[in-house]
Amino acid sequence: MGAYKTRTMAGIEQKMEDMDESSFRYHVLSTAKNFKTSWVELGRSLYAVWKDKMFKEWGFISFDAYTAKEIGIRKQTALKLLRSYYFLEKEEPAHLVSAPAYESVDLLRLAKNKKELDAQDYDHLKKEVFDKGRDAREIKKDLSALIRQRQELDPQEAWEKKRMATVKRFLGALKGLKQEIESAKLLPASVIKDAEALIKKLEEEIA
Repeated sequence: MGAYKTRTMAGIEQKMEDMDESSFRYHVLSTAKNFKTSWVELGRSLYAVWKDKMFKEWGFISFDAYTAKEIGIRKQTALKLLRSYYFLEKEEPAHLVSAPAYESVDLLRLAKNKKELDAQDYDHLKKEVFDKGRDAREIKKDLSALIRQRQELDPQEAWEKKRMATVKRFLGALKGLKQEIESAKLLPASVIKDAEALIKKLEEEIA
């Protein structure tokens, strides 16, 4: 997103005039005003507003209504900002100080969650974003190309990859259910023993 329109900036400044400068609400508006040069701080603030539902204290019925009416940004942009900030904080905290454009970080966040991509693919994109500072449009092209390449695997290789992913999900679910059933004593010990045997076989399958 480009710089705010003058009318939006004027609206923010007018709101700030009537607020306590020490309040968090004032702080969020201040970070929104400086959005173009400090999206990380705005993302951090918006994440706090969303997580703690502060917007309700300020008279807004929803987070979307707050960001649209008070900050002057669309729902999609606001969510990208807070998700990109949270992703950096959780996955790449070393880059919080000198973060690239939030659009590039958001693409990296999406890549991290793509089942088609592996750790090597993610590391490649991470270098393109953080080390080379490539434009979000270029990152998006790289991401699309990588996904397309992975989807064009040999049919047998694609089937094997899908099989392993499914077995791993099944194993994880089975372990969780076994623990829950065992702790609550919902089934006889013999059934628990059978479940343990199945878990062992599945672990051998994916070893």
